[in-house]
Amino acid sequence: MNSPILIACAHGTSSASGAAEVNALRDGIAALRPGIDVREAYVDVQDPELPDVVAGLPAGESAVVVPLLLSVGYHVKVDIARAVKSRPDTFAGAPLGPDPRLAALLDQRLREAGVTENDAVVLAAAGSSDPTAAQNVEELVGQLRALRSNRIVAAYGASAKPSVPDAVAMLREEASGGAGAGESAGGVDLGGRVVIASYLLAPGFFHDQLAKAGADLVTAPLLPSPVLAEIALERYDAALAARA
Repeated sequence: MNSPILIACAHGTSSASGAAEVNALRDGIAALRPGIDVREAYVDVQDPELPDVVAGLPAGESAVVVPLLLSVGYHVKVDIARAVKSRPDTFAGAPLGPDPRLAALLDQRLREAGVTENDAVVLAAAGSSDPTAAQNVEELVGQLRALRSNRIVAAYGASAKPSVPDAVAMLREEASGGAGAGESAGGVDLGGRVVIASYLLAPGFFHDQLAKAGADLVTAPLLPSPVLAEIALERYDAALAARA
């Protein structure tokens, strides 16, 4: 019996480098599990669109949509849910985050950028109007705080608050002893820089905006890393186990 098809569904981007990173992630998933048919799909910007991919699946074969997304939000709850509901034997896995391995990868990116314990960190996520997405990001922040002593706050590129520029400005005010300093700073010396940790999969529009947010430096996105392919396959396996 063939393994169910894995539809690796990303957001989509107009960035050539971002698209290349996501394609490489898909290739990494296929390389880790050669017996699985891994297919490409998107919820926005790029083709093929997820509904078309689901509609074009071979009759009689089951499939799992694995969101190459970092949190639950509109695309997971609406776009992907609607697509899997449209066809029998088609299921959805959970998004890639939150996950302690992503926190460890963010910690690695911060270390690669030379971030010290005196630097304040803005964890920058894409943002969603769905409150579950913010809860997912806050959970990831908690996992990152377990690895680092920095002052760490979450912020968003769109659809949620605080915005990344507002979070950067707030941390600068704290560092200078202005409003919001003191107890809320967690007792950490904020004499260092303000750093943005990019909680984004790949280069693209949102990552480009981080450079304009007023921080001293911005870390690289999560990709490339083999961790993402490993998590995607775990989400696939978990979705199948839930249906067994």
